[in-house]
Amino acid sequence: MMAAGAALALALWLLLPPVGVGGAGPPPIQDGEFTFLLPAGRKQCFYQSAPANASFETEYQVIGGAGLDVDFTLESPQGVLLVSESRKADGMHTVEPTEAGDYKLCFDNSFSTISEKLVFFELIFDSLQDDEEVEGWAEAVEPEEMLDVKMEDIKESIETMKTRLERSIQMLTLLRAFEARDRNLQEGNLERVNFWSAVNVAVLLLVAVLQVCTLKRFFQDKRPVPT
Repeated sequence: MMAAGAALALALWLLLPPVGVGGAGPPPIQDGEFTFLLPAGRKQCFYQSAPANASFETEYQVIGGAGLDVDFTLESPQGVLLVSESRKADGMHTVEPTEAGDYKLCFDNSFSTISEKLVFFELIFDSLQDDEEVEGWAEAVEPEEMLDVKMEDIKESIETMKTRLERSIQMLTLLRAFEARDRNLQEGNLERVNFWSAVNVAVLLLVAVLQVCTLKRFFQDKRPVPT
């Protein structure tokens, strides 16, 4: 009965939202992903808030547009240039530890005067837990029941599963970005092949008509008709 009661208490603790005290602090920053169209000759910047002494990872890919390249810069909240890359198709960078404030991520397509670029980027933050949230596991059940169901082992297993699931979602997102880039590249190649194939067919037909007309002119009887 004690084990069953502990399991029920744990399930309710996981399913129900925690009851917090007003002003307990901002909600945790969530991972995010974004795909946008960067026009030719333009630069676009994004700002991402980050807590102090944390860690976040940013990854970007150019999944559409001629050349599949873009300039990328990353600046700290103090304006310090952390990353600067030129004409890259993709990149991955980690900032650790972070400063409290807004990080600036810029994508520059100024070098291109014709082609727009389709850019995907993702921000991944470390799963940081508050001390109070960690202690919530111990408060979910009584100490005696905690010993019976090995609360610490359950907590460790769930945290490991959560981390692996989050990493799996991130990998699936990156695979979707790779698939989109390859699909756009193949569709572009198909359009070029179809266009030049149509041009070649038109040229062949034109040459055939000219040859027929030329041969007919050679074999025409040009003698004057007697009156």
